[in-house]
Amino acid sequence: MKEYKKISIIIPVYNELTTLNKILDKVESVKFPISKELILVDDFSTDGTRDLLKKLEEKYKVVYHEKNKGKGAALRTGFRFATGDIITIQDADMEYDPQEFLKLIKLILDGETQVVYGSRFIGTTFFSKDKWFLPSHYLGNKALSLTTSILYFRKITDMETCYKMFTREVLSKLKLRSKRFDFEPEITAKIIKKGYKIKEVPIKYYPRSFKHGKKITWRDGIKALYYLLKYRLIN
Repeated sequence: MKEYKKISIIIPVYNELTTLNKILDKVESVKFPISKELILVDDFSTDGTRDLLKKLEEKYKVVYHEKNKGKGAALRTGFRFATGDIITIQDADMEYDPQEFLKLIKLILDGETQVVYGSRFIGTTFFSKDKWFLPSHYLGNKALSLTTSILYFRKITDMETCYKMFTREVLSKLKLRSKRFDFEPEITAKIIKKGYKIKEVPIKYYPRSFKHGKKITWRDGIKALYYLLKYRLIN
């Protein structure tokens, strides 16, 4: 069984002044069984987030985009700077609980898989109001996950989840090009096409509304569907 020594947590940041310190505190409170590094990638924030990040440079690895490029581009930047054997993603808002990382990393450390997704849907129904502010997001995510399962012949319950964790070996074999919210369908499609099995574990989820900064819309869902079809046909 391969020994893993470090996990890299990539945090894409765009106008998250009110939540960034809070989520960093939450990530820091997680007692990982291996060492960790946090890599913050600012995607040209304009709300004062950059000033906050400047103060955090002594503690964390911080990278700045000189123009807004999108979440996918921010993640790809973070991947380039990551030095961990295991790599995962944390949004800078408060929708996901970093303590759930322990469920994901256990499967990798135990040698059960090299890719784990934290699923917001396992054990959830349309009527689970504690998890979903907008029915459209619930139904849209369900539709995209079902489409993924049909197109790629792999059962996936939450293709759009932020909590994706994989080994460096897996990431090194993926040629990622996405710049914005097309990242989720691209990385999922390419992981499956490379022959890796994606395991899923249920996670907690605390959704925010557009009023509180949620950025993804139904238009992004349509684009995600297009990219699922695109990456089924090309590499």
